[in-house]
Amino acid sequence: MNLEKSCGAVICREDGDFPRVLVIRHQNGGHWAFPKGHVEKGESEEETALREIREETGLKVKMDTGFRQTVTFSPKPQVMKDVVYFGAKPTGGTLKRQEEEVLEARWATFGEALELVTFENDRTVLREFIAYYER
Repeated sequence: MNLEKSCGAVICREDGDFPRVLVIRHQNGGHWAFPKGHVEKGESEEETALREIREETGLKVKMDTGFRQTVTFSPKPQVMKDVVYFGAKPTGGTLKRQEEEVLEARWATFGEALELVTFENDRTVLREFIAYYER
């Protein structure tokens, strides 16, 4: 069994009366989820998440490690993958999708994001984030 690990974040911004989260549609499979990517040698989870967010979205963010959720699944036979998600807030940069990996990127209300996100395990992460955010 091969083990893989990726890290990313649920990025949330205040937008008038409604907070919004960034959801992206990945080139690989066309599914909607959150920015994330593989851990490179020597990187911490937070460093990976920051790098991947910057690469995929053009955004700089401040990580909130008080929120940390892990999703474990098998993307293909003989492979188990952990994806660690943190919370984050945008602090700079301009939203610009990485064309090689991201088909679309959009800010969505919590309700819109719950509708858009493709996989149930990612919806669970989003529900946990919403509960964390509303505390």
